[in-house]
This record gives sequence, structure tokens and C-alpha cells, in this order.
Amino acid sequence: MQVTILVGSQWGDEGKGKIVDLLSENFPIVARYQGGANAGHTVEIGDDKYILHLIPSGILRKDVICVIGSGVVIDPIALLEEIELLEKNNISVKGRLFISHNAHLIMPYHKLLDSINESGKNKIGTTGRGIGPCYIDKYARKGIRINDLLNRELLAQKIRMNLDEKNLLLKNIYGKDELNVEEIIEQYEAFDKAIDPYIKDVPAFLNNAISEGKSILLEGAQGALLDVDFGTYPFVTSSNPTSGGACTGTGIPPNKITNVIGIVKAYTTRVGEGPFPTELLDATGEKLRKVGSEFGATTGRPRRCGWFDAPLVKYSQMVNGIDSVAITKLDVLDHFEEIQVCTAYEFEGKLLKNFPTDPDKLNLVKPIYTSLPGWNSDTTKCESYNDLPQLTKNYLEFIANAAGIKIEIISVGPKRKQTFYKK
Repeated sequence: MQVTILVGSQWGDEGKGKIVDLLSENFPIVARYQGGANAGHTVEIGDDKYILHLIPSGILRKDVICVIGSGVVIDPIALLEEIELLEKNNISVKGRLFISHNAHLIMPYHKLLDSINESGKNKIGTTGRGIGPCYIDKYARKGIRINDLLNRELLAQKIRMNLDEKNLLLKNIYGKDELNVEEIIEQYEAFDKAIDPYIKDVPAFLNNAISEGKSILLEGAQGALLDVDFGTYPFVTSSNPTSGGACTGTGIPPNKITNVIGIVKAYTTRVGEGPFPTELLDATGEKLRKVGSEFGATTGRPRRCGWFDAPLVKYSQMVNGIDSVAITKLDVLDHFEEIQVCTAYEFEGKLLKNFPTDPDKLNLVKPIYTSLPGWNSDTTKCESYNDLPQLTKNYLEFIANAAGIKIEIISVGPKRKQTFYKK
């Protein structure tokens, strides 16, 4: 029995969906523990491409049960669209998808307020999907949970209480039309009927499964450096993608966790605002973006691209307790004559010993690079570690030593079969 946490170890977009799909072959249960429909997990199987936002990509394996934990905020429209998409592709979710009765719901006013906030001068670079405002209401103890859908009177009372405040903001501060309580109630009652078969007491289900000796894979959204507590605040998401969030988002106690796997891209990307020491604002950065198809699966936004940042990954390894790492998108570096790796930072003439999450300080650091020769060879057809060119192996060994990580899984392309274990 294993309870494994899979965590993005940079600024997100590391390819978690593909690795979840790979690992779920050996896990009967896959559970998502935080985030919302702002995540985009892409999996390619043969000629088919699936982009999932809420449902774990383990759903693509017919015998795997997928769980959405209470740490996730759920957009009803996005969830129903995702279920419909899977069913149209002959992937049945009935009896294989469970949703926590304690999960919070994204409401229409959350999306509206999110889009208004992101249109201002001090934008963070969110997806505008209502994630942040939903978490705000959750921690202000006035959120709407799936359990609340069971009682129309209580639901109406809670929505009305929220709209008393939100409508004042929308009308008097932002000059927007007020939202109608009854319309929202009817919309969410219809949603309740649609998802009723999926609702589950998730902590009880997962802990009973552990008692029965079943293995569970816990997946997060985004990446560790977007964690609201341990990321480059305030340019972060509104939840805890780090491994600690897996326990609070599912109800599995820490002493049941057996190992943590980090997902690390062979270079570095970031979406939205915030510091990025190794960002390349030149032709090389554009080449990384083009070759790597670095555009958001959720929004289509172009990702900022840069060289591998070892201090960042080393910090992530520390706060997540990462035991081993899956390296993704190694093939994107196939046609670079020279590859740079950031091994340290310089700040005000001194070497920094630790990764600074403070954005003002991180904006001022100077990355110190080590130059490595590129391998100029196609790795996409490699089926094992031994198939890789020697210079590719040298690169992997170098970044592993620089970041203090142990590489276990290697991905050389977007498709399921283009992934193998190092050993």
C-alpha cells in the first residue's frame, strides 16, 4: 500500500496530468486535493488529446476511481462540461467519480469579481475563473458548500447574505448590474440534481481504502512556487499546491503518506505576473515557447520561458519533502547548441544560500549560469534511459546534483508512451 503525493515543483505547467496518467496504472484511486478549474492537465493517448481541469487524469484508465477533495473549489459549469466531454469520448465516470460533500462551490459573483479585479492595474495574472474570490469566502466562513445544496431554504439564505454584500460592490463600486438571487438558486439546484450520484464522504472513503490496503495517488494543481504560503506571494494561487495541502484537502492524515514525487520541467516556465530570474526575453526564450508549445491549457496564454533554475527546484524539494522527480519536456531541449543551467543567485554582490520567495528581492537577483553542450539529437523516440544520448544523460545528472533531486521518471514527448522510468 502506498499513499503518494504528486506535486508540481516549479511555477506549474510541469506536465502533472501526463505523469498522473502514467502512475495511475498502479493506483486504483487518484484524488485531487486543491485548486479549481484554473488547472489544465493535458494527456495525449495515441491520436486523442484530453484536457482536464477538475477531474484527475486517472479517469482515462477505466478501472481507476477518481476523487475531488474538499480542498478543491468547484465550478459547476466546468465540472458538468468535463463529465459530458468524457462521456462523449466513451469514458464513463459513473461509479468512478466521487466529489467531497464539503467542497466549496464557485458562484457567479466569484467569476465576476475575479474578472473585475484582473482588469485593474494591480493584476496578479489569474485565470479569472473565480478561484481566488471563492477561497476568500471560504476562509471568511461564508462560502457555499455542496452540502448546502440539499436545503433550498438554507441555500437561499446563504446566497442572499452573500449577495447583500456583493451587489453593493458590483453596483456602487464597479458600476455593474446586480445579480438575481432566485436565478442563482434555480441554477444551483439543477446542478445538485446532476451531481448527486457523485457526492461522497471523501475522508471516510479514502481512509477506509487505506485500511483495506489500497494505494492512493494524490494530485495537486499548479506548482509549489504558486503556493499561497510558500510561493512568490502575492503572485501565487489561492490554495496550497505543496505536499502539505494534500492532507488538508483530502482528510488523509500525514502519517499515512508514504512518499512524494515532484514534477519538474527540463527548463522553467511561468504564467502570469511575478518574478522569474531565468526568464529569457529573446529569441532563445521564443524558441523554447514555440518548440515546447508553451501556451496555457486553460486560457491559451503564452507562457514565459527560461532556463532550468536549480535553486528554485532545491527550495521546492525542501518544502515538499520530495523523494523522487519526474522530468518532463526533456525533448524540447533537443535542438539547442548550448543549454544554460542556473546554479546559484547573486544579490548585491553576494551569493545567496537560499531561494528568496520575496518578489522584490527575487526580482533583483542575478542568476549564475553554468553552460552545458546541447545534444542536438532527437530524443522523442527513446524508450529507455540507455537510449538517451550521453550529453542528455550528462544534463540530467548535472541538474539532479545542482538541485539535490533524484530523477526517477523521464518524459520525452507529450504522448503516454513517451515516458519511461530511469531504472
